Amino acid sequence: MAWPDIQSLPTASGAAAVSRAREKFESRALDRLLRLPQPTLRRIAGPPVRLDGQTLDLETQATLRLKELTHEPSVEDLPIPQGRRALTRQCALAGGRQPIGAVVPLRVSGAEGELPARLYVPRAQATSRHSSTTGGPLLFYAHGGGMIYGDLDSHDALCRFLAEHAQTRVLSVDYRLAPEHPFPAPVEDGWAAFRWTVDNATRLGADPARIAVGGDSAGGALAAGIALEAASAGIPVAFQLLLYPVTDMAAETGSRKLFAEGFFLTQEFIELASTSYMRDGQDPTDPRVSVAYAPVPSGLAPALVVTAGFDPLRDEGEAYAAKLAAAGVKVEQVRYPGFIHGFANVVGVGRIQRAAVAEIAGRLRVAMG
Repeated sequence: MAWPDIQSLPTASGAAAVSRAREKFESRALDRLLRLPQPTLRRIAGPPVRLDGQTLDLETQATLRLKELTHEPSVEDLPIPQGRRALTRQCALAGGRQPIGAVVPLRVSGAEGELPARLYVPRAQATSRHSSTTGGPLLFYAHGGGMIYGDLDSHDALCRFLAEHAQTRVLSVDYRLAPEHPFPAPVEDGWAAFRWTVDNATRLGADPARIAVGGDSAGGALAAGIALEAASAGIPVAFQLLLYPVTDMAAETGSRKLFAEGFFLTQEFIELASTSYMRDGQDPTDPRVSVAYAPVPSGLAPALVVTAGFDPLRDEGEAYAAKLAAAGVKVEQVRYPGFIHGFANVVGVGRIQRAAVAEIAGRLRVAMG
């Protein structure tokens, strides 16, 4: 496979350009709304929402209220193809257009053929047409979306933001999705793509000993599984960045019950994702489905496990962090009590969530040296 020159993504044309212009306008409008004085924003959002000893973040509450007022459909209420487009649009609206040094479109090895991928290079490392920095840290990233949604575009802003603020190259991989490709296709693609990344580290400008794995939600599950398999195989992983990961598909936790409705990620979404991803009769406690049931091998990479207070997945993420810590793994577990699932994609509007993701990127930067 020919190694492409570092380049920006192609400029959109026609209908795509119109759509992008509309997203840009809507993103700016939402950003201005969220930056209104707090008393004004409170009148829009409504009375404070307090649950389980936590208060919902004001910017988050205002965004949820705006979604309600504009009758924005939830992705799980749409046919899956339309839901995929809706999720990507919502992520683009919340993520904005983040600066980056360069983006390299790639094809990487999957379990049954090549997969689309993007390498994000921070501005400080993209000082010339060809990469001028080699042997640095790299984050292998798996996007979220319940194994049925999400792609390179949905998480483009987040990957740009992480790369730039962590000063770490980010390789985002577009694995196969259910229901067209149910379990174990995403797991197998993730592992194959990670092995390709390790084998091609020098071509990616990365030090093979400084490759981290990361992901959000379902992508967090993939990243955690890759780290477990790599440790068992004796392949070094420098770090795990697990953003509100799915860890237990059989869970009936308190947070799944408390936040089942009204906080973006719903029980209906979770059920759709589960039934689309797992075939009839599939055991949800299979360690490749739910890392909560996997043995913890020696040499497992240190981890940062991030959770959100108003997220149905909160409790299982924190339980997984506790399990790793009990097994002797170096773990930092951080909860953002006022946030909801998906907050890491909100780097282009408002202030509070963007600041939190910058903090997470800073922790990644320190961990990667």
